[in-house]
Amino acid sequence: MLNRLQTIVALGYPVLVGLSRKSLIGEVLGRDVSQRLAGSLALAVLAAERGASIIRVHDVAETVDAIKLCEAVAREQMRQD
Repeated sequence: MLNRLQTIVALGYPVLVGLSRKSLIGEVLGRDVSQRLAGSLALAVLAAERGASIIRVHDVAETVDAIKLCEAVAREQMRQD
């Protein structure tokens, strides 16, 4: 879904993404559910970057921090360009 998220977002409807702790993360990283925070954060950041309106997560504070940091880096990059 993440690969086509921008196409879905372009339709103009709000898009909710829920990838937190999913089995995909466990399969790719070989992690148990309790060890999937890093993967969940990475996917949440990608979803936000690609235009998701709402991101359902288990670890709210950590996800907010990760997205804020990525947005700050993107803003700084835009200022430098």
